[in-house]
Amino acid sequence: MATNSHQTLGEFIIENQADFIYSTGELSRLLSSIKLATKVVNYKVNKAGLVNILGEFGNENVQGEKQQKLDVFANETFIETLSQREVVCGIASEENEDFIEIKGAEHSKNSKYVVLIDPLDGSSNIDVNVSVGTIFSIYHRVTETGTPVTLEDFLQPGNKQIAAGYVIYGTSTMLVYTTGNGVNGFTLNPGIGTFYLSHPNMCIPEDGNIYSVNEGNYVKFPQGVKNYLKYCQADEEDRPYTSRYIGSLCSDFHRNMLKGGIYIYPSGTNNPHGKLRLLYECNPMAFIAEQAGGKASDGFQRIMDIEPTELHQRIPFFCGSKNMVKKAEEFMRSEELK
Repeated sequence: MATNSHQTLGEFIIENQADFIYSTGELSRLLSSIKLATKVVNYKVNKAGLVNILGEFGNENVQGEKQQKLDVFANETFIETLSQREVVCGIASEENEDFIEIKGAEHSKNSKYVVLIDPLDGSSNIDVNVSVGTIFSIYHRVTETGTPVTLEDFLQPGNKQIAAGYVIYGTSTMLVYTTGNGVNGFTLNPGIGTFYLSHPNMCIPEDGNIYSVNEGNYVKFPQGVKNYLKYCQADEEDRPYTSRYIGSLCSDFHRNMLKGGIYIYPSGTNNPHGKLRLLYECNPMAFIAEQAGGKASDGFQRIMDIEPTELHQRIPFFCGSKNMVKKAEEFMRSEELK
């Protein structure tokens, strides 16, 4: 795999197309479409305060969460870009109640791919200028090509993903993705609008000393999570660990990917089944984590083996350094056996 730091994302996609089992050129066009939409959203995020796109939009999304103006803009941008480029037959977004069938264009109808997307992760941080992101997941449709997409095409376990990635709109804008052959990160040069390979062959350290969880919900956490957090805070061996929580999954995950750590969003908060969505957040991040040598679990089982039952299904999420996630699972199972 190439490690040339001067290589552009477009060049990298084309060069590594042969690694992809369904290599026909369509995946390259699909990833290029996501790249284009990312640059449009990045521009708006960076100019948000100047172009009056901060603040609430006035509506709630399907989960009952207040939509931000940038939520709506990002959602519309990704849907429009993917639809117009005729590279997918269906799109599901965290912001929309139902999936979208791409109609009209013959090429879209015959496309093999569906995309699931969280257009703007961490949007509650927008107004305070904290990093936000985009998360995407790509599947090969399971229904017959040329027919309308159905819910079945989207309710696939994460182990069926063919590509996944995230984008961070931060001090620099980065796109990180995998097609099942390792993880690579690309940084945007804003002067010329081009992503360059900056983080080849990314790996999560097997051990870490950072835990990321909203401890404000501690009293509602399952006992297994409470026990694990006490373990993290104990002044023993290489502990206590450091607590770092941004509240934007992309940002928390990315930091732990580089430095080693665990991200936890358990059940038992204000969301009894967990807050994060299996299809839009957990599966793609789990795919990336595993490809980087990490681990992702709901506390008891592998995230990517969970069979989805709903488009907006929520689950508990433990993700990051392999040994840290294993230790958290030990505490969860120990409490379950009592």
